[in-house]
Amino acid sequence: MTDPKLTSLLTIYETGNFTRAAQKLSLSQPAVSQHIRQLEAEFGVRIFERAHSGLRLTREGEILLKYARRFQALDRNLSEALSSQLRQLTSLTVGITHTAESNAIAETLARYVNLHDHVAIKVITGTVDSLYEGLKNFELDLAVVEGPNLDPRFHCVMLDTDCLVLAVPPDHPLAGNTMVTIEELKKEKLILRLPNSSTRSLFNSSLEAHNLHLSEFNVVLEIDNIATIKDLIRRGFGVSVLAQSACMDELRKKKMAVLSIENLSMLREINLVYSEDFGHPEVLKEIIRCYNEVKEQTAE
Repeated sequence: MTDPKLTSLLTIYETGNFTRAAQKLSLSQPAVSQHIRQLEAEFGVRIFERAHSGLRLTREGEILLKYARRFQALDRNLSEALSSQLRQLTSLTVGITHTAESNAIAETLARYVNLHDHVAIKVITGTVDSLYEGLKNFELDLAVVEGPNLDPRFHCVMLDTDCLVLAVPPDHPLAGNTMVTIEELKKEKLILRLPNSSTRSLFNSSLEAHNLHLSEFNVVLEIDNIATIKDLIRRGFGVSVLAQSACMDELRKKKMAVLSIENLSMLREINLVYSEDFGHPEVLKEIIRCYNEVKEQTAE
């Protein structure tokens, strides 16, 4: 159903030149070139320009490519929805952050699928920004996002609240405390999430609210993978500021201790975000129910 001209555009961008795009599409190169000329004539823009490294999109071409991807995603979603209806199956694509990957969310989705044999869920992990982009481009049906929903184009329902804490190994001198002071924290080797993570952003903004800057602390490593950070903490290579929900398994097994940080109130919401076109309120309710069950079992 996608316009073949847009398919040619997407394939040229993916392969890097007209010849490889023609081969992949089983078309002649003149046919692929004609598709691009037709698009340029239709919109009155130039799409590609030559560069030393090969083809390069113009600014207008970048806009056209963005919407071509959206059309492709809509086409794919339509096909999947019709196929699901015929087979009485439902498929969902859910975006989660790296923090959610380490807490009850992943188990919640697994429990949901286990209870509903007719449902297949694809889980995609990314940053908060990339998840919102996926929702905008119709590549995601739902997204689990830390922090409030700041985009009025989407609806959300709050799953839970969470807070950032200092995670330390169980034999750390601070492990028996309930709180760490800022001065004590400055003496620790910090292993932090990358700057584009919502966890890091919340920590930075909390410091700035108290006229503090991260440069005043001893940051020795920056890593995106939370499981790796937790492993390094357990092995005594440093401490980290993480979401408490991401540490629940380690806390239950006494493989880690967590402390609040003096004067830093780092609370945030965990929201289930979706577009107004998502027409399955029963799925949202069931996911929330499964999440609450998993959370209750974890607390036992």
